[in-house]
Amino acid sequence: MARISLDQWRALVAVVEAGGYAQAAERLHKSQSSVTYAVQKLERLLDVAAFEVKGRKAELTAAGQVLYRRAQHLLEEAERLERGARSLAAGIEPVVRLSVEILFPTWLLLQCLDQFAEGFPETRIDLTESVLGGTDEALLERSADLVICSAIPQGFSGEPLMRTQFVPAAHPDHPLHQLGRPLSLEDLRPHRQLVVRDSGIARKRDSGGWLGAEQRWTVSNKATSIQAACMGLGFAWYAEEMIRRELDSGQLKPLPLRDGGLRFGALYLVLAEPDFPGPAVRHLAELLRAAGRRCPGGILES
Repeated sequence: MARISLDQWRALVAVVEAGGYAQAAERLHKSQSSVTYAVQKLERLLDVAAFEVKGRKAELTAAGQVLYRRAQHLLEEAERLERGARSLAAGIEPVVRLSVEILFPTWLLLQCLDQFAEGFPETRIDLTESVLGGTDEALLERSADLVICSAIPQGFSGEPLMRTQFVPAAHPDHPLHQLGRPLSLEDLRPHRQLVVRDSGIARKRDSGGWLGAEQRWTVSNKATSIQAACMGLGFAWYAEEMIRRELDSGQLKPLPLRDGGLRFGALYLVLAEPDFPGPAVRHLAELLRAAGRRCPGGILES
């Protein structure tokens, strides 16, 4: 059983950070004698000297420095525990499970999560980045509270979130770019296509748009596909905003298809329990809606 109270640890930290007993007393709204007593009792119970007097100033001993660092962590953890308890009392979820189709721009998702953390710092995020059937399964198996998907599974209702524009792209030095003319689908056929595998257990589909190439590399991660394309190892169909950085930096360049060079899709926002979402789920959903409205890919009107 702990013999040192949080008030005693708080007094120790206050003396160090405020620069003295009198300043600590003012900071804690207590008398100087009570602060002095709290620190002395702590030292007595632990049988260690936290401070040593040098001139007119009390300075931390080597042991005191260790106690101070540990006390900081202890008080921070106690504060987090209190906030978490208040959140639970208010009905705030301790964790939000989010499943996001890889077509949703990563940079935009991370912005939303950063904003979410400001309002709900005690709520953890459990993020799954999925492809096609994997996103559907997150809803069907109730393993996600909030889902961004390219098609709403049967039995669920969702709302349009944003439009996605797909472009075929490859490294500027790729042989297809060297042809120096508008390309046909037949031009693509002899070259290696990079495809992201359906993350669903059934794996009924692959994410790659047109799949007519004679050579194909199927990978399980969009970052691997993008890196391979940047290395000149193949071409792929990408959601334009997903490769915005690579396009802007010149690492990737859209292929000049004569016909069918632009394709469009949609992303939808689906709540697993739309009638009973918790406050954290509701807040994150609103942040994602706002992100969809400001995304350069455009708003998908319902």
